[in-house]
Order: sequence, then structure tokens, then C-alpha cells
Amino acid sequence: MDQQNLTTTVTEFIFLGLTQNHQLKYFLFIVFFIVYMTTWVGNFTIIITVITDHRLHTPMYFLLANLAFMDVSDSSVNAPNLLSGLLSQCKTISFNECILQMFFFHFIGGAMAFFLVGMAIDRYVAIYKPLRYLIIMNQDMCVGLVVLAWVGGLVHSAVQMGLLLQFPFCGPNILDNFYCDVPQVIKLACADTHVVELQMVFSGGVLLIILFISLLISYTIILVKIRTHVTDGKRKALSTCGTQIIVVCVLFIPSIFIYARPFKKFTLDKVASVFFTVIPQMLNPMIYTLRNAEMKKAIRRLMSRILFSRRKLKA
Repeated sequence: MDQQNLTTTVTEFIFLGLTQNHQLKYFLFIVFFIVYMTTWVGNFTIIITVITDHRLHTPMYFLLANLAFMDVSDSSVNAPNLLSGLLSQCKTISFNECILQMFFFHFIGGAMAFFLVGMAIDRYVAIYKPLRYLIIMNQDMCVGLVVLAWVGGLVHSAVQMGLLLQFPFCGPNILDNFYCDVPQVIKLACADTHVVELQMVFSGGVLLIILFISLLISYTIILVKIRTHVTDGKRKALSTCGTQIIVVCVLFIPSIFIYARPFKKFTLDKVASVFFTVIPQMLNPMIYTLRNAEMKKAIRRLMSRILFSRRKLKA
């Protein structure tokens, strides 16, 4: 049997999923389905509102619309897998689909991590250089931040996949998770992966720590400026920055827990995975945008135009 395993190429992986408790599965399906739909509705509302309302054609809202697009894209990589796995007895995925899932997950997730740094830069300029904000954060600068984020995510994902695909997969094919990810998949390789795992931790986990610390320092500097110098709208600015720090922590802390340590199985791995693959994408539109008075007014204007056009069609 061992001889056969060493010569047989793995063609599919089997997910164990979040839980084997059938009643809990149905409950979790309802919860995560609501979360997924909320993510889509909230983020698409933001994207459409920013595109259609000329009053929101400013650097901040351009960046927020791009963040919303990343949220929708990121949630669509793993959430459907999570939902289908909760309804099926045995969930499988082909080897090639597994590799693609990991590639897009790290591509979009990496882009989002870099992009949050870009958004912190935007807030820094808005607080420290308010009179020159529109000059500094011009269209070229905003597009450049978006492009750099996607390029950074692409490079990060390519490095992770390049390190992973050098190994043969010829035996075990059971993943104790609800989606394909590097820490679980590399453990199924038919070779010694210790050195490459350390390289992955350095290229992924250490990078996350650096970005996280950079964001915390940036927001601390912004908060100090708001508390000591800003007079108009101080409470609103403090609240906005505080909630943005919460979102950053919800995304980065579980990610660091997964990727910035040796790839060994821990009890909280699945909980951490849920936190950074599903929850932040739902929270981002609520915290970054829907709490914004100008955005809420724009959404109401959009709803009014839609209702008016429907009445006009009926008439």
C-alpha cells in the first residue's frame, strides 16, 4: 500500500469541513449564508453608489469602491466552498482547482493587505495635509496605489505557489479545513518540506507582521494628530479611525496566527480561518463606508432614483 502511495499522483483533495455535527452544520450554513449575502449586497451597493454619484468621485471614495471590489472578490474565493461543504456529506476538490483556489486566495488577500496600507496613507494625507490633499491624492496617485496593491498580491501569491508546486503529492489527500490553503496542503507533500515552510513563513507571515505594525503605527500617528490638532469633527474622526483599526486587527491578527508560525495543526486554526476569510469582508462596508454620512445620503439618492424610474416605467 505504501509503495502504491509513493507512485500515485493525487488528483483530488477531500475536505473535512468546519464540523461533522449535522445540526450544527445547518445552523452554520444559515449564519454564513446571511454573512455572504450581506457582504455582496453591502459591497455592491458601495460600488454602484460611487460609480453613479458624481459627488463621490473623490480619492477617498475611489479607494473605498476598490476595497469593496476586493471584499466581494475575496469572499467569493472560499465562502461558496464553505457553504457547499456545510450541505454535503463529503466535499472534494480536484488538485488543479485546489491550486487555483490557493492562488486567487493569496492573490486577492495579499492585494487587500497592501491596499489597506494605501488607505492608511490616504487618511494620513487627509489629516496632516488637508489643504494639499486633492493635489497629493490625485488620480495618478490613487490608481498607482490600487495597481501596486494588486501587483504586490500577485507577487506574493506567485511566490507561495512556486514554493508549493515544487513538491510531489502522491499519498494523503484529506484536508482538515473547509478550503485549500498552503499550511494544510504542503503537509500532504511526499517530501521533506521543513526548509520551504520556513521560507513561506518568512515571505508570508513576516510580511503580514510588517504590514500590521506599519498600519498600527500609521493609525496611532493619525489618532495623535486628531486628538491634539483637529477641532472640527474630532469625535467623528476618532470614531472612524478607531473602527478602522478594529477591522485591520480582525483581518491581520488571525492571518498572522495562521501564517507567521510553523505549519502545525492547532485547535483554533478553523476559527481563525473563518475570521479572516469571511468576517472582515462583511465588516468593511459597514465600518469604512456605511457609517459615513455622505455615503448614506448618496445611497438614499440612489434608492430614490431607482424607485422613481420604476414608477415612471409603470406609468
